[in-house]
Amino acid sequence: MFFSVIVSVPAMAITKIYIIYYSLHKHVEYMAREIQRGANSVDGIEATLWQVPETLPSVVLKKMKAPPKPDDVPVISPDQLTEADGFLFGFPSRFGVMAAQCKAFFDATNSLWETQALAGKPAGIFWSTGFHGGGQELTALTAITQLAHHGMIFVPLGYTFGGGMFEMEEVKGGSSYGAGTYAGNGTRKPTELELQQAFYQGKYVSEITKKLSRN
Repeated sequence: MFFSVIVSVPAMAITKIYIIYYSLHKHVEYMAREIQRGANSVDGIEATLWQVPETLPSVVLKKMKAPPKPDDVPVISPDQLTEADGFLFGFPSRFGVMAAQCKAFFDATNSLWETQALAGKPAGIFWSTGFHGGGQELTALTAITQLAHHGMIFVPLGYTFGGGMFEMEEVKGGSSYGAGTYAGNGTRKPTELELQQAFYQGKYVSEITKKLSRN
């Protein structure tokens, strides 16, 4: 007599990464998309792109020659943050701090702060600045305060990106705090090395989030 045995294999748990950004002239968007690719290269990770709400009126955006927002990236609301296991926040620099659109978004998370709903969730940051004095390090330092008040776990890159962290032959954004790029006069796009660091950051933060969410 033969017996058939059915073995039930549990489905792989999905770890959700939300990549939330603001981008006026697409520099941060380019970085965000590469970060998403890096995050989704990790098994069991579902990385989603989100935009924070725009606060500038259309007439101002037109005068600033801002391109249209992408149709494939939805706008996020603060209450949706609780759905994610980990985050990567991206923003351009304004006088050494994150753009007002991102600050306004964080200001709207008061109810989450009151309950510490995001405490213990890992988060990384990435950015774009105009030039060397535009806040490549200061923008990152001032952004960490937002994470700290929510009890989130800041995940810096350190120098795990390897030799690319020490590049001296070309202009390169980013630091041990996270991936970054330079916008210059607005026409410069992220370099291959900057995009490689962005991909790496997406993968790195996702791997750490996956470990923490399953313990």
